[in-house]
Amino acid sequence: MKTIGKYAVAATVTAMLACAASAAPASAEVLKFVSWQKDEKGIGDWWGSVIKEWEAKHPGNTIEWTKVERSAYSDTMTTLFAGGTPPDIVHLASFEFQTFANNGWLEDLGPWVEKAGLELDGWSGQDICNFQDTTVCIMMLYYGTIFGYNEEMLKQAGVDVPTNYEEFLAAARATTKDLNGDGIVDQFGTGHETKGGGGQYIAEMASYLFDAGARFTNAEGEVTIDTPEMVEGLTRWKTVVKENLTPRDLSAGEVRKLFADGKIALKVDGPWIYSIMQQGAAKDKLKLASVPFDPPLGGSSNILAMPSEISEEKKQLVWDFIAIATSDKFQTSFATLAASTPPSPRADLTEAKAQIPHFDLMAQSQKAAADHKIDRIPIGLEIQFNEFSKMIQEEAQRMIIEDLDPAAVAKTMHEKAEALQ
Repeated sequence: MKTIGKYAVAATVTAMLACAASAAPASAEVLKFVSWQKDEKGIGDWWGSVIKEWEAKHPGNTIEWTKVERSAYSDTMTTLFAGGTPPDIVHLASFEFQTFANNGWLEDLGPWVEKAGLELDGWSGQDICNFQDTTVCIMMLYYGTIFGYNEEMLKQAGVDVPTNYEEFLAAARATTKDLNGDGIVDQFGTGHETKGGGGQYIAEMASYLFDAGARFTNAEGEVTIDTPEMVEGLTRWKTVVKENLTPRDLSAGEVRKLFADGKIALKVDGPWIYSIMQQGAAKDKLKLASVPFDPPLGGSSNILAMPSEISEEKKQLVWDFIAIATSDKFQTSFATLAASTPPSPRADLTEAKAQIPHFDLMAQSQKAAADHKIDRIPIGLEIQFNEFSKMIQEEAQRMIIEDLDPAAVAKTMHEKAEALQ
């Protein structure tokens, strides 16, 4: 039934896009733009402003913006491309565009970048868009994590705000408590989602792995899991979960709510954690600080691209849209409207810093992560990421449930990752 539902969504979107095109005057162009972010506060408003600017610069032409839910997004886009009806403006998550590029569905943007003189040096996360030596996309969001903590819990436990892993572990242990004496932990030192998909599971583990110096692959895409650094990172993850320093089997939303309501002392998360904190019962006790992991976890989020099989006239119009989105003006407005760090190093962050108290923390974390080329998607395993992340999750869970030696687990992960390549 789920599969039927996904194809139904794809068919509906295809029909909507076709109707939009047929309803336009013959002399006008309608660019099709599909996104999951249309109704998201902040980022959706920013996309709307880019569309408004593009339409003002191309009188008589319009952009038809269609929303598809994230859960059905990849299947819908695959169906549209495979059926020869891709959206003109391609918006994809950074962990899914590789399959589209591998099928030859995405335009080589290198010549467009060169012709426009778009300077991408220092553009956060842009290396990820260099797929098989071709620039197939422009990174639209690469964020660094931020660190929230419950000031009251730390004071009661007699520990300071942690600045490194050792202090983080000590603080997590000191604040994990059975408050009512029933033998069940009801206040946790930290919080991780452990029942989601493989990609999210890797993201939850990653701070411990990367801080220990571990990487899944090297710059050449060779698997580098069976190392002392990875053994140390897996040991840290096993410690946190095995000692019940984090609640288990909860969704990301449930874990974030526990933190916001004062049931978790320490939380490393993306920039969105701030707004969640403001909605919780413990909001007056929650503070933000620099992430106590080096380097901090960074994450590529979403990209812009164009289909390879549309007319040259439409490609120029799509590039004009990309040029607006990547301009200094709109990268600057991204910081304020989306309340997040824009990838462009040329964005003026003055207003964002004045409006958002923790913006400097986000910017510093993003830069540190980008400088270390941190991402949860390993080089050389982009196409196999879904299988890879599922395997990592299964082996890590087995390590905890069966109390396996992290060294043996690292060896197994290494062998299975190589077999996927």
